[in-house]
Amino acid sequence: MKKVLGCLGYVLLLLFVTAAAVFGVFAYRKYMPTKELADKDSLYGTERDDGVLIFLNYEKQEAEGRLIDGKVYLPLAWVNDNLNERFYHDAREHLLLYALPESIEKFGTDAAGENGGLLFVEDGEDTWLLLEEAKRHTDIRTEVFLEDGYPRVFIGNTKDAYTAAEVKKDTPVRVRGGVKSPIITTASKQGNVVVLESLENWAQVVTEDGCIGYLPLRRLGEYRSEEPMSTFEEPVYSHIAMDEKVTLAWHQVTITQANSFVDGLLEKTKGVNVISPTWFALKGSEGDYVCFAERSYVDKMHAAGIKVWALVDNFGHEFSGDVDVEEILSRTSIREKLITNLINDAETYGIDGINLDFESLPASAGVHYIEFIRELSVACREKGLVLSVDNYVPASYNAFYNIKEQGVVADYVILMGYDEHYAGGEAGSVASIGYVRKGIEDALSEIPKERLICGVPFYSRLWHQKGEDVTSETVGIAAAKRWVSQHNVQMEWDDSCGQYYGSIGTEDSLTELWQEEERSLALKMEAIKEADIAGVAGWKLGMDSAEIWDSLQWK
Repeated sequence: MKKVLGCLGYVLLLLFVTAAAVFGVFAYRKYMPTKELADKDSLYGTERDDGVLIFLNYEKQEAEGRLIDGKVYLPLAWVNDNLNERFYHDAREHLLLYALPESIEKFGTDAAGENGGLLFVEDGEDTWLLLEEAKRHTDIRTEVFLEDGYPRVFIGNTKDAYTAAEVKKDTPVRVRGGVKSPIITTASKQGNVVVLESLENWAQVVTEDGCIGYLPLRRLGEYRSEEPMSTFEEPVYSHIAMDEKVTLAWHQVTITQANSFVDGLLEKTKGVNVISPTWFALKGSEGDYVCFAERSYVDKMHAAGIKVWALVDNFGHEFSGDVDVEEILSRTSIREKLITNLINDAETYGIDGINLDFESLPASAGVHYIEFIRELSVACREKGLVLSVDNYVPASYNAFYNIKEQGVVADYVILMGYDEHYAGGEAGSVASIGYVRKGIEDALSEIPKERLICGVPFYSRLWHQKGEDVTSETVGIAAAKRWVSQHNVQMEWDDSCGQYYGSIGTEDSLTELWQEEERSLALKMEAIKEADIAGVAGWKLGMDSAEIWDSLQWK
């Protein structure tokens, strides 16, 4: 019996030892860190043979750079979208431009940087910008990694503090948090890492050799917050500002003889300190324009204490249909010609400023338009001319007008706070108070208040509806009042739009009026004063009345 028990004990002991060994092997396999190396092709491979991965603020970008003659280049389109919109490429004249506050840098395809690389490379429809050139004009920090055969560039443009830590001992950095995840690289003892994320037991880090992966939290020293270092000096844009609030009146001039009517038009105004005659009308697509300016007009305005900001437009004339603004603005030589002529005429006629009013632009013209404004601002700044730019009320569909950048480079941005409902559209108010207030609010999210002027309408629209057809006619302040009187229309104040509304009709027709007059304009002026913006502007002289000017006073 003892022998049987002894054998049984031996068997049980053997089974226990075997089970322990099996469990040990299993545990070893489960918990022992793997030494498998990660597939760097899948992590840092590029689509093209000369490709360079781009990481912006440690996030991998879809766009890739290129390694050309040993130098790193970035896609210019990506630079414009993510780093600096002021690099401008003229694909037609093969130029790279960069507008500074007081000068414009212009380079051809053979221009090289300090390190010997070409500043930009044109390759089919793509343009590549030398990394060092991007850095020269942009507040960014860069690190380039080429040694391991997987070219990549890390770019930082945030000013936010980041978390760093010292590595306690040589530690594998893995693709994911877990000892079975393949190894990307090794973080060296006393080396530093940037900590992107802390999990329960692991931290996602960026290593000194440009790899992003995970290592155990216990291998990191105390976290510390560090501020990005920068020696970049942002360009400083000076602005010409009037020492009082602006009260501007537009004066539509389509023939030179119309200048002689200005005295009569101004007689009924009150407090106007800037007049903007529509003197320069683009003609053709080579940068030419028809000029309606007269020196005697300017001298007369100056004698009355009124500044003259001559307006440049691309519409409103019998020849305007032949103007292709995108064709004009997309060629550097034509922009230069137009700017030179405008500045020369401003000096010839003693003009105080230029008011730019380019309307109905296609979205594709946006980059050329804002470049034109930058370049024109340089010329105006040199000559002491005020530059103002007219704009639609901000909306997603006109965002390419880029009023934020306009507010940086121009002296004033003028919001055309009207045409809420326009000819050819559905009937409604030209400028409801809600529309004006929201326009100011949205503009102020992009532009400093001291550079924003709000335009108000001196007109209304009579809307005629017959069946499904809707037409309209523009009427000035006095003409609208005559219509109301002649048709004995019962006008009622509508708080929702801040205007008087009235209508007349028959069985098959309806005529409606949302009226601009003293009360509606006073309400708009109240919104302008509450926002404490730089000024008010009225379109246009001749459609106003003497009564409305009391509504547009600052005091």
